[in-house]
Amino acid sequence: MAATLFEKICSGEIPADIVYQDDLCVCFRDISPQAPEHLLLVPRKPIPRLSEAGEEDAALLGHMMLAVGRTARTLHLDEDGFRLVINNGHDAGEAVPHLHMHLLAGRKLEWPPG
Repeated sequence: MAATLFEKICSGEIPADIVYQDDLCVCFRDISPQAPEHLLLVPRKPIPRLSEAGEEDAALLGHMMLAVGRTARTLHLDEDGFRLVINNGHDAGEAVPHLHMHLLAGRKLEWPPG
């Protein structure tokens, strides 16, 4: 199977505006932002979507949640608040079949989203 866009970003094959990375995940700015601050956090391990993560991925998923918090604090996005979104499947808006979290901030976010 061909590498996804996010796998290529994680490997450095495709450049991205990376704001955080470690051995398990990479966080970078979305090229089509839906808010003034729109970051994507992806695991280096290619998991197609959240519903396909297994018990063996529990530590990775927890690590990703902590990485979101750390990144939000570093960029001061936690001060006014942020939204974390995970799309699972085509009908939910998933465009790349590689688990990723959208961190949205920088403006008041309405609910339900418009």
